[in-house]
Amino acid sequence: MSHDNFASSFQQINLDRRCLEKCPQLGIMDELQLLNLQQNLITRIHHLSHLRQLVVLNLYDNHISDMTGIEALSSLRVLILGKNRIRKISCLDRLSRLNLLDLHLNQICRIENISHLRELQVLKLAGNNISRVENLQGLDCLTELNLQHNCISFVTEVDRLPCLQRLFLSCNNITSFDQLAYFGDCRSLSELTLDGNPVALETWYKQAVLRCVLHLRQLDMKRITDEDRRMAGVQARKEEEKKRESHKQSIHKEKRRLAIRNAAQQWEGVRACLELPPTNCSKEEVSPENSPAHSPAQTNGLTQEPSPDEPRRVSPGSGHERPLGGTETRLRTNSRPNSPRDPKLVDTGSGSVQSLSLSDSHLAELDGDTLRLFGLGALEALERGWGAQTAGAVTVITFRYINFDAIVPTLPRIRVKFPNLSHLIFLETNISRLPQLAALAQVRRLDQLTIHPEGNPVVSLSLWRSFVIYRLHHFNLQRINSQEVTMNDVIAAERVFGTLGHIAATETPRCRLLLLLEESRKRQLQFLLEGRGRRAGQSPEELRDNGKLLGEGLSRALFNYPSRDCSVESPEEGTVESTERAAMIEQYLQELVQRASDTNLKGEALHKLWPSMFAEMSIHCTLKAF
Repeated sequence: MSHDNFASSFQQINLDRRCLEKCPQLGIMDELQLLNLQQNLITRIHHLSHLRQLVVLNLYDNHISDMTGIEALSSLRVLILGKNRIRKISCLDRLSRLNLLDLHLNQICRIENISHLRELQVLKLAGNNISRVENLQGLDCLTELNLQHNCISFVTEVDRLPCLQRLFLSCNNITSFDQLAYFGDCRSLSELTLDGNPVALETWYKQAVLRCVLHLRQLDMKRITDEDRRMAGVQARKEEEKKRESHKQSIHKEKRRLAIRNAAQQWEGVRACLELPPTNCSKEEVSPENSPAHSPAQTNGLTQEPSPDEPRRVSPGSGHERPLGGTETRLRTNSRPNSPRDPKLVDTGSGSVQSLSLSDSHLAELDGDTLRLFGLGALEALERGWGAQTAGAVTVITFRYINFDAIVPTLPRIRVKFPNLSHLIFLETNISRLPQLAALAQVRRLDQLTIHPEGNPVVSLSLWRSFVIYRLHHFNLQRINSQEVTMNDVIAAERVFGTLGHIAATETPRCRLLLLLEESRKRQLQFLLEGRGRRAGQSPEELRDNGKLLGEGLSRALFNYPSRDCSVESPEEGTVESTERAAMIEQYLQELVQRASDTNLKGEALHKLWPSMFAEMSIHCTLKAF
């Protein structure tokens, strides 16, 4: 046999561990099928382009940084380049017959340039810097994919591998069960490893994987048992129920958001109907002296300065005063309802929230011990049938986007319905006058009261807190807007409003008292008046003492607020009624002024005529004596 024939007959050459720094020149060995050059010092692939019959090329554990030099090896089926310094997958365009590609322990950052390898069955990329599983389309024959010890956090396109049986993803950065969803469509997948990932530390890790990949036989190199599958089925049903409940809550949350938003929009429309357009006259700042909510206690020469224990409160939304019908005035505020993105509106509270009434424009919900009412229609929840235990658990009621005058008729029933109620909260309820606060006495017992400046102009008045303390302190009121009511506050409120209440109780006519007070107070007043109220021959001191006895219990009750059903009253009707009431009051005051004027004129005439009349009477009496 000649030298050439001898050289060409070689099919395998093994040159491992020879400290080779370059690929050897193999001359005319055209029929060479296996070349083993592993564990050398080779830095570059060259001198191999003529090996057209080469099937296996092993360059494991060398110093190669570039895959250039293998382009012409079109017959290659096994390419082993593991444990080198390769940074990019390249030069595989003509290697379409490749069955195994081993590039583990390199410096590759991305899977690319392999989608044309239609016959590839095994791909090993363990120990690289890959962060995403991608660009796997076209690998229709791939059965094993090894991506262990990378930086993978996103898994995609695995479901596009129809023949994939073994997938190794141990020691990566997969943190979410959502990434496992891609495994569900891999019908041929039988072995999977995910140990060493953060997701593998979850309590229901195995069950979650089996729920996604039902036909899996091994997980993390351990066989799947029937018990594992049964537990996975139970967990799957629980997860399905959880998803349905979550979907139901999402729908309810959206309905809740829309209901609150619509209630806010309707509230803004109602407030716009109640307000007058701006006038050309000069505008005065709202203050206790010129406020339309100025109560009788703020007149009669009493000072308007707040007490040392009561700092002045100014609402950031307060506006300007505008007259209505000459005597009836209202406050205009600039605060607008919160948008649907307001977290105060979107937040549904704890998971125990129970919707009592929900429509397009109102919402009533019970969150533990708190009953929240949004919009006028939510007041109907107060009339529903309440169980004794449920009603007894309610200690806080919040009103929002409801006109306070519509709330007033429900206050007496609130105490009966909710015996343990201790805290009322008002947001955007248009409390603009001090007499409205007196209506809260109908609740009879109240530990805390919160009136937000937003949508409640009364908070801008300096004496509003003192009035609330005077009117409600004897009902166990302890906190107002989260500020504790001290004894100094009580004394200051009594100093401001006590004298006025005493005068009102002693000087108000009996018929007027009977008309204003409730039945129990009427019987008390009747007894006091008939027993010792106005006996003839009493001295002024005795009358004052009896007045104090009478006024001690009645002075606060005289600061009341008439209740009317605002649920059936439109804003226009309310404006007309206010105008009529203002006209009646004006006519009544004119009559009083006319009567006082007539009395004064008569007094002046008598004063002028009295000297002559006295002289005439004296002469007449003298003549009669003689």
